[in-house]
Amino acid sequence: MEIERVERVDHHGIVAGVIKDLGLIERIDFLLGRHPDEKITTGEAVAGMIINGLGFTDRPMTLTPQFFENCPLNLLFREGIEANDFNRFKLGRSLDEIYEFGCSTLFADLANKSCEKEGIDRRFGHLDSTTFSLTGQYFEDSDENAIKITHGYSKDHRPDLKQVVLELLVSQEGGVPLIAKAWDGNTSDNEIFNSRSKALVEALKNSEDPVYLIADSKLYSANNAESLKKLPFITRIPETISSVSEKIKESWKNTTEWLGHKGEKKYQEFTLDHYNISQRWIVVYSEAARNRIQITIAKKVEKEKEKIQKELFHLRAERFECLEDAKRELSKKSKKWEYHELDQLNIEEIKKYIGKGRPKVGVSADKVVYQVNAGFRKKEEAINNFIEEGSCYVLGTNIGKNNLSAKEIIDHYSEQQVVERGFRFLKDPLFFTSSLFIKKQSRIEAMLMVMTLALLVYSIAERRLRHILKKNNATLPNQINKQVQNPTLRWVFQLLDGVCRIKTSVNGVVSYIWTGLTELRPKLLKLLGNSVKDIYQIS
Repeated sequence: MEIERVERVDHHGIVAGVIKDLGLIERIDFLLGRHPDEKITTGEAVAGMIINGLGFTDRPMTLTPQFFENCPLNLLFREGIEANDFNRFKLGRSLDEIYEFGCSTLFADLANKSCEKEGIDRRFGHLDSTTFSLTGQYFEDSDENAIKITHGYSKDHRPDLKQVVLELLVSQEGGVPLIAKAWDGNTSDNEIFNSRSKALVEALKNSEDPVYLIADSKLYSANNAESLKKLPFITRIPETISSVSEKIKESWKNTTEWLGHKGEKKYQEFTLDHYNISQRWIVVYSEAARNRIQITIAKKVEKEKEKIQKELFHLRAERFECLEDAKRELSKKSKKWEYHELDQLNIEEIKKYIGKGRPKVGVSADKVVYQVNAGFRKKEEAINNFIEEGSCYVLGTNIGKNNLSAKEIIDHYSEQQVVERGFRFLKDPLFFTSSLFIKKQSRIEAMLMVMTLALLVYSIAERRLRHILKKNNATLPNQINKQVQNPTLRWVFQLLDGVCRIKTSVNGVVSYIWTGLTELRPKLLKLLGNSVKDIYQIS
């Protein structure tokens, strides 16, 4: 027996299988069109980029042909496809076609079709934005509508780098991206959220099912109030609004009104009109937030204490011409103290004589100056107020009690982390490594869409696996060999490392042998659908 070729499959068959189940290749080709002389279609090029990106191999997109060199492309795609077909020229042209069609439009269509096939609950959408820092020089795009790579507020804490902004709306169930849009690097969150609110109002005019928009405090502003009136929303009310502090203080005055919630949370609910919107405000107290704010306030108190000690030390060294000047300077400094107040005050008169030596008895001083000696203490009541306010946050919603209770509002808002998980995934250093080093701005916009499409495939595959495990009351071992029903797909990918297909030849007769399919792996792969089973050739 002669071994002709060892083909690496690993977890790439899962990604390819889910792409086939969702019909992404066919849908992209239907929308963007096919060219009779192309070796691979745009849809296949995009699928290749997704499989490469989800390979977590620390390999830039320009080396996609190298990535596919030892893969069974007839299983992942179809017969006749070769690794070199995924060259940078084809990938670049595919990105151009995506951009020309409309990145946001294409993604919304693909996400909508995929969610319909998977039966994903899209009633609750979580909205947020993040920044992607970029290095190098970028060519000015001839299309004036292309995003602008420029400096702006960096959420990556890299103000020295240019950036682009990505807006993402994901489903609460599974964290599946529903809407993705790239913005100029200096676009503010307020502008993004206002624009998305208006777009959702238009999109939901003919919708029969309610769609609830969930976002952080950037959603809630006077400029966005007109759209929020027409849109069921759940958001955190910004602490800069004075009414927030008033409602929190009111809650602490009526501590007997706190209602219990699961975990270490309590809440009180108020109804009011704000920004001409009739809404419910829910003051939420969190024990975890209290523990955090206590540590933060303790550090601030100590820092201010050290600062005041230095100020008073230098103040004692000063001499003031009149008593009022001394009092005024001390008052000016103490007004800036947040956590401390004056405790003791002693202003001494210091007599000055012009002549040399000890002055004679009865001789009047030529000049009198004043020295300040002051002590200070903590403002215990103020510190407690800071801790009480920092232990609470206020959620606002215009959704009636008959639709969602206060407890449900709190639970749904707490799932805002699903969109943040998506951002962490997209920014993983092993995910689409160097893909944003493309020099053309329009292609970067298209690449961000492909990256988000990869997140869609990943999140749908993970949701599918977890759903089937729970439905069948089955489990899989996690990293510490504990049986769980909610494994991460990243861990499942690691479980499949080393799965290969070996092409052998005996007297000219070709056959294939699979290696690495241990007892657990076929059982796992069967849970992910027929397309995945077909790729791994599991009966």
